[in-house]
Amino acid sequence: MSVLKAITTDQPPLPEAGSASNVTGETALTLWQQIKEDWQAHGRDWTKPGFRAIAVYRFGVWRMQKPKLLRAPLSLLYKSLYRKMRNGYGIDLPYTVKLGRRVVIEHQNGIIIHGYSEIGDDSIIRQGVTLGNRYLDRPFDAPKLGARVNVGAGAKILGKVTLGDGASVGANAVVLNDIPAGQTAVGIPAKILKPKDTAD
Repeated sequence: MSVLKAITTDQPPLPEAGSASNVTGETALTLWQQIKEDWQAHGRDWTKPGFRAIAVYRFGVWRMQKPKLLRAPLSLLYKSLYRKMRNGYGIDLPYTVKLGRRVVIEHQNGIIIHGYSEIGDDSIIRQGVTLGNRYLDRPFDAPKLGARVNVGAGAKILGKVTLGDGASVGANAVVLNDIPAGQTAVGIPAKILKPKDTAD
């Protein structure tokens, strides 16, 4: 976050560390309950990079709730693990993201999540996905994904855009505008697919 702090002195405050309750409004789970739920969402495979990256994220959120004296050594551990996920697996998921429950990172490599992004429950993120800002003079604009959003491989979602619940983004699409709930967007720039005419 030191890079963000260096951008401007009148930046908005950092978002609260994201937990399931930040996104869904549900009762917060303990760290181990969240990790168990994420493990189940990732097919009960603890070796999956996506699960590991989310577990580190959950730990990063959890340690921010501790007193500063206890948080210091935990922060050293978190930063080390965060860099391992970013540099080793290519999954950049800062603890300031607001991440819902049972989010699945399907594969690894080239996954960049802006620190001010929001991702709702049961969403799927695949390899090569970027949730980032669009304009250099608006560094804190970030995408907001609802629940059950399905993001295809290589998709780029840029700027202060909102994807409604159940929205889908096609592979390699570049999303620059909002996508309503339940709709699918494909292409560069992404356009919403019109429903097929079922009449014979």
